[in-house]
Amino acid sequence: MSLRGKAAIVGYGETSFTRANVSRGEPRLSYWEYFSLAAELALENAGMSKKDLDNQGLAIVHPEVNHPLFVGVEVAENLGITTRWMITTSHGGSSGLVSLAQAALAVNSGIVDRVLCIAGDAPMTYGDTMMLTEHRRDYEKPFGVMGPTSLFALVMRRHMHQYGTRPEQTGKIAVTQRDHAVLNPNAIFRKPISMDDYLSSKMIAEPIRMLDTVMRVNGGSAFIVTSAEEARKICPRPVYLLGFGECDNYYHDTKQLGDVTSTGVGQASRDAMTMAGVARGDINFLQPYDDYTIAVLMQIEDIGFCEKGKGGKFVEETDISYKGELPINTGGGQISAGQPGLAGGQVNLIEGIRQLRGEGGERQIDDARLGMITGIGALQYGRNVGFNSVGILGTEV
Repeated sequence: MSLRGKAAIVGYGETSFTRANVSRGEPRLSYWEYFSLAAELALENAGMSKKDLDNQGLAIVHPEVNHPLFVGVEVAENLGITTRWMITTSHGGSSGLVSLAQAALAVNSGIVDRVLCIAGDAPMTYGDTMMLTEHRRDYEKPFGVMGPTSLFALVMRRHMHQYGTRPEQTGKIAVTQRDHAVLNPNAIFRKPISMDDYLSSKMIAEPIRMLDTVMRVNGGSAFIVTSAEEARKICPRPVYLLGFGECDNYYHDTKQLGDVTSTGVGQASRDAMTMAGVARGDINFLQPYDDYTIAVLMQIEDIGFCEKGKGGKFVEETDISYKGELPINTGGGQISAGQPGLAGGQVNLIEGIRQLRGEGGERQIDDARLGMITGIGALQYGRNVGFNSVGILGTEV
Protein backbone atom coordinates (compact mmCIF):
# COMPACT_ATOMS: atom_id res chain seq x y z
CA MET A 1 0.00 0.00 0.00
CA SER A 2 1.34 3.42 -0.94
CA LEU A 3 1.30 6.18 1.68
CA ARG A 4 2.06 8.89 -0.85
CA GLY A 5 0.34 12.11 0.16
CA LYS A 6 -2.16 10.41 2.49
CA ALA A 7 -0.84 11.93 5.73
CA ALA A 8 0.78 15.20 6.72
CA ILE A 9 2.58 16.85 9.61
CA VAL A 10 0.67 19.85 10.98
CA GLY A 11 2.82 20.83 13.94
CA TYR A 12 6.27 20.19 15.41
CA GLY A 13 8.39 21.21 18.36
CA GLU A 14 11.95 20.81 19.58
CA THR A 15 13.47 21.77 22.92
CA SER A 16 16.87 23.35 23.26
CA PHE A 17 19.64 20.81 23.79
CA THR A 18 21.70 20.91 26.96
CA ARG A 19 24.53 19.11 28.74
CA ALA A 20 22.64 19.57 32.05
CA ASN A 21 25.57 21.47 33.54
CA VAL A 22 23.89 23.01 36.57
CA SER A 23 26.98 25.09 37.42
CA ARG A 24 26.47 26.90 34.10
CA GLY A 25 22.79 27.44 34.76
CA GLU A 26 21.62 24.62 32.50
CA PRO A 27 18.50 22.69 33.59
CA ARG A 28 18.87 19.08 34.74
CA LEU A 29 15.58 17.60 33.59
CA SER A 30 14.20 14.08 33.32
CA TYR A 31 13.20 12.51 30.03
CA TRP A 32 9.59 12.70 31.25
CA GLU A 33 9.94 16.47 31.32
CA TYR A 34 11.40 16.51 27.81
CA PHE A 35 8.48 14.43 26.53
CA SER A 36 6.07 16.96 28.04
CA LEU A 37 7.97 20.04 26.84
CA ALA A 38 8.19 18.67 23.29
CA ALA A 39 4.48 17.83 23.22
CA GLU A 40 3.60 21.33 24.42
CA LEU A 41 5.75 22.92 21.71
CA ALA A 42 4.20 20.76 18.97
CA LEU A 43 0.66 21.54 20.14
CA GLU A 44 1.41 25.25 20.22
CA ASN A 45 2.92 25.10 16.74
CA ALA A 46 -0.16 23.28 15.41
CA GLY A 47 -2.62 25.62 17.14
CA MET A 48 -4.05 22.71 19.10
CA SER A 49 -4.70 21.93 22.75
CA LYS A 50 -4.21 18.70 24.67
CA LYS A 51 -7.91 17.93 24.17
CA ASP A 52 -7.19 17.47 20.46
CA LEU A 53 -4.94 14.51 21.33
CA ASP A 54 -7.29 12.77 23.76
CA ASN A 55 -8.63 9.46 22.39
CA GLN A 56 -6.21 9.72 19.48
CA GLY A 57 -2.84 8.10 18.70
CA LEU A 58 0.55 8.21 20.40
CA ALA A 59 3.91 7.04 18.99
CA ILE A 60 6.82 7.07 21.43
CA VAL A 61 10.51 6.65 20.65
CA HIS A 62 11.92 4.36 23.30
CA PRO A 63 14.40 6.32 25.46
CA GLU A 64 17.93 5.10 26.00
CA VAL A 65 18.15 5.85 29.68
CA ASN A 66 16.69 3.99 32.66
CA HIS A 67 12.95 3.68 32.06
CA PRO A 68 9.90 1.67 33.11
CA LEU A 69 9.08 -1.49 31.19
CA PHE A 70 5.81 -0.04 29.92
CA VAL A 71 7.14 3.34 28.90
CA GLY A 72 4.31 4.08 26.45
CA VAL A 73 1.49 4.09 28.97
CA GLU A 74 3.69 6.01 31.43
CA VAL A 75 4.13 8.76 28.82
CA ALA A 76 0.37 8.85 28.17
CA GLU A 77 -0.29 9.06 31.91
CA ASN A 78 2.16 11.92 32.37
CA LEU A 79 0.62 13.78 29.42
CA GLY A 80 -2.85 13.15 30.83
CA ILE A 81 -4.33 11.64 27.66
CA THR A 82 -6.19 8.47 26.77
CA THR A 83 -5.10 6.79 23.54
CA ARG A 84 -6.98 4.60 21.09
CA TRP A 85 -3.77 3.56 19.34
CA MET A 86 -0.22 3.46 20.70
CA ILE A 87 3.17 2.17 19.62
CA THR A 88 6.69 2.37 21.01
CA THR A 89 9.46 2.32 18.41
CA SER A 90 12.80 0.73 19.29
CA HIS A 91 14.70 1.28 16.05
CA GLY A 92 17.55 3.42 17.37
CA GLY A 93 18.22 6.41 15.14
CA SER A 94 15.61 5.11 12.70
CA SER A 95 12.80 5.38 15.27
CA GLY A 96 11.53 8.86 14.37
CA LEU A 97 10.92 7.95 10.73
CA VAL A 98 9.35 4.63 11.71
CA SER A 99 7.00 6.51 14.07
CA LEU A 100 6.05 8.80 11.19
CA ALA A 101 5.30 5.89 8.84
CA GLN A 102 3.33 4.00 11.49
CA ALA A 103 1.36 7.13 12.34
CA ALA A 104 0.51 7.61 8.66
CA LEU A 105 -0.72 4.02 8.49
CA ALA A 106 -2.88 4.48 11.59
CA VAL A 107 -4.44 7.68 10.27
CA ASN A 108 -4.96 6.24 6.80
CA SER A 109 -6.67 3.14 8.25
CA GLY A 110 -9.18 5.29 10.11
CA ILE A 111 -8.21 3.98 13.55
CA VAL A 112 -7.46 7.54 14.71
CA ASP A 113 -7.62 11.03 13.22
CA ARG A 114 -4.26 12.26 14.48
CA VAL A 115 -1.11 10.95 16.15
CA LEU A 116 1.41 12.65 18.43
CA CYS A 117 4.90 11.33 17.63
CA ILE A 118 7.23 12.09 20.49
CA ALA A 119 10.84 11.50 21.54
CA GLY A 120 12.78 12.56 24.61
CA ASP A 121 15.92 11.43 26.38
CA ALA A 122 18.21 12.62 29.15
CA PRO A 123 21.51 10.70 29.16
CA MET A 124 23.25 13.63 30.88
CA THR A 125 20.82 13.39 33.80
CA TYR A 126 20.83 9.62 34.26
CA GLY A 127 24.25 8.57 32.95
CA ASP A 128 24.92 5.51 30.81
CA THR A 129 22.22 2.98 31.70
CA MET A 130 21.88 1.18 28.35
CA MET A 131 22.24 -2.59 28.64
CA LEU A 132 24.93 -4.27 26.54
CA THR A 133 23.77 -6.70 23.87
CA GLU A 134 25.16 -10.22 24.20
CA HIS A 135 27.48 -9.90 21.22
CA ARG A 136 29.01 -6.73 22.66
CA ARG A 137 29.38 -8.27 26.10
CA ASP A 138 30.85 -11.58 24.88
CA TYR A 139 32.71 -10.83 21.66
CA GLU A 140 33.64 -7.15 21.62
CA LYS A 141 34.20 -5.59 25.03
CA PRO A 142 36.64 -8.31 26.26
CA PHE A 143 38.86 -7.53 23.26
CA GLY A 144 38.90 -3.74 23.69
CA VAL A 145 36.01 -2.65 21.46
CA MET A 146 34.61 0.02 23.74
CA GLY A 147 31.25 0.96 22.29
CA PRO A 148 29.94 2.48 19.05
CA THR A 149 32.92 4.71 18.30
CA SER A 150 35.33 1.78 18.34
CA LEU A 151 33.04 -0.13 15.98
CA PHE A 152 32.54 2.76 13.56
CA ALA A 153 36.30 3.38 13.58
CA LEU A 154 36.68 -0.03 11.93
CA VAL A 155 34.09 0.92 9.30
CA MET A 156 35.76 4.26 8.64
CA ARG A 157 39.19 2.67 8.39
CA ARG A 158 37.84 0.14 5.88
CA HIS A 159 36.32 2.92 3.76
CA MET A 160 39.62 4.78 3.76
CA HIS A 161 41.55 1.65 2.82
CA GLN A 162 39.10 0.51 0.16
CA TYR A 163 38.36 3.85 -1.51
CA GLY A 164 41.13 6.24 -0.49
CA THR A 165 38.84 8.48 1.54
CA ARG A 166 40.81 11.27 3.23
CA PRO A 167 40.28 13.10 6.54
CA GLU A 168 39.88 16.43 4.71
CA GLN A 169 36.78 15.00 3.00
CA THR A 170 35.02 13.90 6.19
CA GLY A 171 36.30 17.12 7.70
CA LYS A 172 34.30 19.17 5.22
CA ILE A 173 31.13 17.53 6.54
CA ALA A 174 32.06 18.42 10.13
CA VAL A 175 32.98 22.02 9.28
CA THR A 176 29.86 22.64 7.16
CA GLN A 177 27.50 21.16 9.72
CA ARG A 178 29.08 23.33 12.42
CA ASP A 179 28.49 26.39 10.24
CA HIS A 180 24.81 25.39 10.17
CA ALA A 181 24.70 24.83 13.94
CA VAL A 182 25.98 28.36 14.51
CA LEU A 183 22.69 29.51 12.93
CA ASN A 184 20.55 27.09 14.99
CA PRO A 185 19.47 28.47 18.39
CA ASN A 186 18.71 24.96 19.70
CA ALA A 187 22.19 23.60 18.90
CA ILE A 188 24.70 22.76 21.62
CA PHE A 189 27.68 24.07 19.59
CA ARG A 190 27.44 27.67 18.36
CA LYS A 191 31.11 28.37 17.62
CA PRO A 192 32.45 27.77 14.07
CA ILE A 193 35.36 25.42 13.43
CA SER A 194 38.00 25.39 10.69
CA MET A 195 39.54 22.49 8.82
CA ASP A 196 42.66 22.95 10.95
CA ASP A 197 40.49 22.63 14.08
CA TYR A 198 39.07 19.40 12.70
CA LEU A 199 42.40 17.87 11.71
CA SER A 200 44.00 18.74 15.04
CA SER A 201 41.07 17.52 17.16
CA LYS A 202 41.67 14.67 19.55
CA MET A 203 41.71 11.14 18.16
CA ILE A 204 38.97 9.13 19.93
CA ALA A 205 39.29 5.77 18.16
CA GLU A 206 41.58 6.04 15.18
CA PRO A 207 40.69 7.28 12.56
CA ILE A 208 37.65 8.89 14.26
CA ARG A 209 38.43 12.30 15.70
CA MET A 210 36.45 14.13 18.36
CA LEU A 211 34.90 16.36 15.68
CA ASP A 212 33.77 13.32 13.66
CA THR A 213 31.23 12.25 16.26
CA VAL A 214 28.23 13.45 18.23
CA MET A 215 27.97 15.19 21.57
CA ARG A 216 25.46 13.54 23.89
CA VAL A 217 22.85 15.94 25.24
CA ASN A 218 19.43 16.06 26.86
CA GLY A 219 16.46 17.07 24.75
CA GLY A 220 13.18 16.20 23.12
CA SER A 221 11.06 16.73 20.02
CA ALA A 222 7.57 15.96 18.75
CA PHE A 223 5.37 16.26 15.69
CA ILE A 224 1.68 15.74 14.96
CA VAL A 225 0.43 13.65 12.05
CA THR A 226 -3.06 13.76 10.57
CA SER A 227 -4.74 12.99 7.25
CA ALA A 228 -3.85 15.13 4.25
CA GLU A 229 -7.46 16.25 3.99
CA GLU A 230 -7.63 17.44 7.60
CA ALA A 231 -4.15 18.97 7.34
CA ARG A 232 -5.23 21.28 4.52
CA LYS A 233 -8.09 22.54 6.69
CA ILE A 234 -6.12 23.30 9.84
CA CYS A 235 -2.57 24.08 8.73
CA PRO A 236 -1.43 26.79 6.28
CA ARG A 237 1.79 24.87 5.51
CA PRO A 238 1.34 21.12 5.98
CA VAL A 239 4.31 18.87 5.28
CA TYR A 240 3.26 15.72 3.42
CA LEU A 241 4.76 12.26 3.71
CA LEU A 242 5.36 11.32 0.08
CA GLY A 243 7.59 8.27 0.38
CA PHE A 244 8.97 5.86 2.94
CA GLY A 245 11.36 2.92 2.81
CA GLU A 246 12.77 0.63 5.47
CA CYS A 247 15.48 -2.03 5.22
CA ASP A 248 16.56 -3.67 8.48
CA ASN A 249 19.20 -6.33 9.16
CA TYR A 250 20.67 -5.60 5.72
CA TYR A 251 23.19 -7.95 4.11
CA HIS A 252 25.29 -6.55 1.29
CA ASP A 253 25.90 -9.20 -1.41
CA THR A 254 26.50 -12.04 1.06
CA LYS A 255 25.31 -13.25 4.46
CA GLN A 256 28.90 -14.01 5.35
CA LEU A 257 31.30 -11.12 5.94
CA GLY A 258 29.93 -8.57 3.48
CA ASP A 259 31.12 -5.06 2.63
CA VAL A 260 30.81 -3.02 5.84
CA THR A 261 30.94 0.23 3.86
CA SER A 262 27.44 -0.32 2.43
CA THR A 263 24.19 0.19 4.36
CA GLY A 264 20.50 -0.65 3.91
CA VAL A 265 19.83 3.05 3.29
CA GLY A 266 20.38 2.36 -0.41
CA GLN A 267 17.45 -0.04 -0.68
CA ALA A 268 15.30 2.06 1.67
CA SER A 269 15.92 5.19 -0.42
CA ARG A 270 14.99 3.43 -3.65
CA ASP A 271 11.74 2.24 -2.09
CA ALA A 272 11.00 5.73 -0.75
CA MET A 273 11.67 7.41 -4.10
CA THR A 274 9.53 4.85 -5.92
CA MET A 275 6.62 5.49 -3.55
CA ALA A 276 7.05 9.26 -3.88
CA GLY A 277 7.43 9.10 -7.67
CA VAL A 278 10.60 11.21 -7.61
CA ALA A 279 14.23 10.88 -8.65
CA ARG A 280 17.39 11.88 -6.77
CA GLY A 281 17.68 14.99 -8.92
CA ASP A 282 14.34 16.23 -7.60
CA ILE A 283 15.57 16.31 -3.99
CA ASN A 284 16.20 19.84 -2.68
CA PHE A 285 18.02 18.81 0.49
CA LEU A 286 19.26 15.81 2.47
CA GLN A 287 19.08 15.39 6.26
CA PRO A 288 21.03 12.14 6.85
CA TYR A 289 21.43 10.56 10.26
CA ASP A 290 24.88 11.58 11.39
CA ASP A 291 26.32 9.84 14.41
CA TYR A 292 29.65 9.98 12.53
CA THR A 293 30.85 11.94 9.51
CA ILE A 294 31.70 8.71 7.68
CA ALA A 295 28.06 7.60 8.11
CA VAL A 296 26.96 10.72 6.21
CA LEU A 297 29.45 10.05 3.43
CA MET A 298 28.43 6.37 3.12
CA GLN A 299 24.75 7.27 2.90
CA ILE A 300 25.41 9.83 0.17
CA GLU A 301 26.97 6.98 -1.81
CA ASP A 302 24.30 4.40 -1.00
CA ILE A 303 21.45 6.74 -1.99
CA GLY A 304 23.19 7.20 -5.32
CA PHE A 305 24.24 10.84 -5.33
CA CYS A 306 27.58 9.43 -6.50
CA GLU A 307 29.20 6.05 -7.17
CA LYS A 308 30.19 3.84 -4.25
CA GLY A 309 33.61 4.90 -3.06
CA LYS A 310 33.34 8.37 -4.64
CA GLY A 311 31.63 10.00 -1.63
CA GLY A 312 34.80 11.75 -0.53
CA LYS A 313 35.31 13.33 -3.93
CA PHE A 314 31.60 14.23 -4.15
CA VAL A 315 31.70 16.05 -0.81
CA GLU A 316 34.95 17.76 -1.76
CA GLU A 317 33.51 19.10 -5.03
CA THR A 318 29.92 19.84 -3.94
CA ASP A 319 28.58 22.77 -1.94
CA ILE A 320 26.71 21.00 0.88
CA SER A 321 25.91 24.18 2.79
CA TYR A 322 22.36 25.48 3.11
CA LYS A 323 23.12 27.76 0.14
CA GLY A 324 24.57 24.99 -1.99
CA GLU A 325 23.75 22.40 -4.63
CA LEU A 326 22.84 19.70 -2.09
CA PRO A 327 22.27 21.17 1.39
CA ILE A 328 23.07 18.58 4.05
CA ASN A 329 22.05 18.65 7.74
CA THR A 330 21.14 22.31 7.71
CA GLY A 331 20.53 22.44 11.48
CA GLY A 332 24.01 21.15 12.25
CA GLY A 333 22.94 17.53 12.50
CA GLN A 334 23.61 15.59 15.66
CA ILE A 335 27.34 16.10 15.29
CA SER A 336 27.01 19.82 16.00
CA ALA A 337 23.46 20.31 17.30
CA GLY A 338 23.71 17.37 19.74
CA GLN A 339 22.43 13.83 20.12
CA PRO A 340 19.70 13.50 22.78
CA GLY A 341 20.13 9.75 23.31
CA LEU A 342 17.74 7.62 21.29
CA ALA A 343 15.67 10.73 20.56
CA GLY A 344 18.52 11.72 18.24
CA GLY A 345 16.87 10.25 15.17
CA GLN A 346 14.25 12.97 15.25
CA VAL A 347 16.86 15.77 15.14
CA ASN A 348 17.35 15.38 11.38
CA LEU A 349 13.62 14.79 10.80
CA ILE A 350 12.53 17.92 12.68
CA GLU A 351 15.02 20.01 10.69
CA GLY A 352 13.55 18.64 7.47
CA ILE A 353 10.06 19.62 8.59
CA ARG A 354 11.31 23.06 9.61
CA GLN A 355 12.92 23.69 6.22
CA LEU A 356 9.79 22.65 4.31
CA ARG A 357 7.72 24.98 6.49
CA GLY A 358 10.07 27.82 5.54
CA GLU A 359 11.04 28.30 9.19
CA GLY A 360 14.79 27.69 8.99
CA GLY A 361 15.67 31.28 9.87
CA GLU A 362 19.13 32.37 8.77
CA ARG A 363 19.86 28.90 7.41
CA GLN A 364 16.66 28.58 5.35
CA ILE A 365 17.11 26.82 2.01
CA ASP A 366 15.74 28.73 -0.98
CA ASP A 367 12.59 27.17 -2.44
CA ALA A 368 12.65 24.04 -0.26
CA ARG A 369 9.91 21.79 -1.65
CA LEU A 370 11.19 18.22 -1.41
CA GLY A 371 13.49 16.77 1.21
CA MET A 372 14.98 13.38 2.04
CA ILE A 373 15.56 12.33 5.65
CA THR A 374 17.34 9.16 6.77
CA GLY A 375 17.57 7.20 9.98
CA ILE A 376 20.04 4.48 10.94
CA GLY A 377 20.65 2.67 14.21
CA ALA A 378 21.91 -0.35 16.16
CA LEU A 379 25.47 -1.39 15.37
CA GLN A 380 25.66 -5.07 14.51
CA TYR A 381 28.37 -7.66 15.02
CA GLY A 382 30.61 -7.94 11.97
CA ARG A 383 28.58 -5.42 9.92
CA ASN A 384 27.49 -1.81 10.42
CA VAL A 385 23.95 -0.58 11.17
CA GLY A 386 20.92 -2.79 11.74
CA PHE A 387 18.07 -0.33 11.16
CA ASN A 388 17.77 1.77 8.00
CA SER A 389 14.88 4.02 7.00
CA VAL A 390 14.30 6.86 4.57
CA GLY A 391 11.47 9.36 4.36
CA ILE A 392 10.66 11.81 1.59
CA LEU A 393 8.68 14.86 2.66
CA GLY A 394 7.24 17.61 0.50
CA THR A 395 5.13 20.74 0.48
CA GLU A 396 2.75 19.45 -2.20
CA VAL A 397 1.13 16.15 -3.11
